[in-house]
Amino acid sequence: MVHDAVFGLPHWLVVGLGLGVASSVLAAVLFVAADRLYPSPRAHRRRDDGEHRRRAELRDYLDAIGESYAEDHFVEGQHIAFYLPERDVAITFDAHAYYRIDRSPTHPVLVEHEMPGVHLGDRLPFEVPDVDFGPAETDGEHRDPATAAFEELGVSASASLDEVKAAYRRKVKEVHPDQGGDEDEFKRVREAYTTAKRHAG
Repeated sequence: MVHDAVFGLPHWLVVGLGLGVASSVLAAVLFVAADRLYPSPRAHRRRDDGEHRRRAELRDYLDAIGESYAEDHFVEGQHIAFYLPERDVAITFDAHAYYRIDRSPTHPVLVEHEMPGVHLGDRLPFEVPDVDFGPAETDGEHRDPATAAFEELGVSASASLDEVKAAYRRKVKEVHPDQGGDEDEFKRVREAYTTAKRHAG
């Protein structure tokens, strides 16, 4: 009979296909919602622990030089880690926020996740007192951010700007999340590129 067929298929098959598609979509929505509401601690632990440690180091450094600050502040619509209100300086881990704030009167300072807090003074746009925290305890070694950036991109510290750009293009293809790469590594490569560009020969 005509009313028992849809597009030439039996009614029971169309209903079954419809229910199958609906249940698959519902299951996918539930998985996505659960992942957002209850993220896997292992997936975010490394990044969160690293940022937590760097924030603590930056906090200690700012306290040591007697600089007042606000944490988790908004500047020019950008969420930043630290804001120094008396200096109008924004300290951020996010390269996108850095470039957006750079167009405003506020002075942005980009801090890579691997940069020890004691190096913040080298980036600040004002004179800071010397502070001695004793031997560095940063993953067993004391690394210069520029050197670390060049190493991340796989080029020598004397690399030219063109070499840095070429290395970045190669590296970013390998680690881009759309190509199956890791989001944290992709972020590190972008931050390394931002630093390496400033120090390229």
